[in-house]
This record gives sequence, structure tokens and C-alpha cells, in this order.
Amino acid sequence: MNIAVYNEQADLPIRPVRVKQLVRFVLKEKKVTCTELAIYFVTQKEIAALHAQFFNDPTPTDCITFPMDKEFLGEIFVCPQAALTYDPKDPQRETALYIIHGILHLLGYDDQTPKLRAQMQREQNRLLKKWSTSL
Repeated sequence: MNIAVYNEQADLPIRPVRVKQLVRFVLKEKKVTCTELAIYFVTQKEIAALHAQFFNDPTPTDCITFPMDKEFLGEIFVCPQAALTYDPKDPQRETALYIIHGILHLLGYDDQTPKLRAQMQREQNRLLKKWSTSL
């Protein structure tokens, strides 16, 4: 499986090896196979521009996903600055949560209603906890 990691920001150090390990862990937990996935770590300015262009909302956000198909699962854009703002004590953990959240979106999870959001949050928290205890 090819997991492409592109770091286009300097707000938070990113370790591509750890990112790839996390992606593989989540996909294995969810029993999903694919040949490719791309993750981009971008600045707050860039994520706001993507949010405006594709979702008609110019505000910055933590992550945006673009699902593709079963082979190329899709692209995840993550803003580490959001993690630094939301959880300055452990922005790496928060960034891992954004990656998990993005993968779940690519797998069809939705957070547009309170019920769906609660389901997604339970699953991402379960995965993050399991990932954290496996280290």
C-alpha cells in the first residue's frame, strides 16, 4: 500500500513514518484494503482556501477529505495549526485524531447530524485510544 505524506507546513513537526503507521493501524482495525492514500499537512491559510473553494466556507478547519474509490481511498488535508490551537499541550495526539477522523470520512462515516457525529466520535476515540495504548 502506498501512503503518501506531504508536509507543506512548518507549524508542527510531522514524522511521516508515524503517520503511515497510524494509517495502516486504522485501516487494519477497520478491515479495509486499498492501494493508495494521500495525506497533506497544510497551513491554516491553505486549509481555509480549500474550505472556501470546495465547501463555500472560508473559515479554517482541522481536516478536509476527498474520497476517491476502493483502490485510491482518497486524500486527507490536515491543519496542524488547528491542533496547536485546540490542544497546545499535546498537538501530536490531536493531529492523530484528525488523521483518524479523515480516514473515517473516507470510509463513509459522516458527522452531519448529532447522531452520526456521536457515532463517528465514539469510533475515532476508540481507535485513538487503541492506537495510543499500542505504542
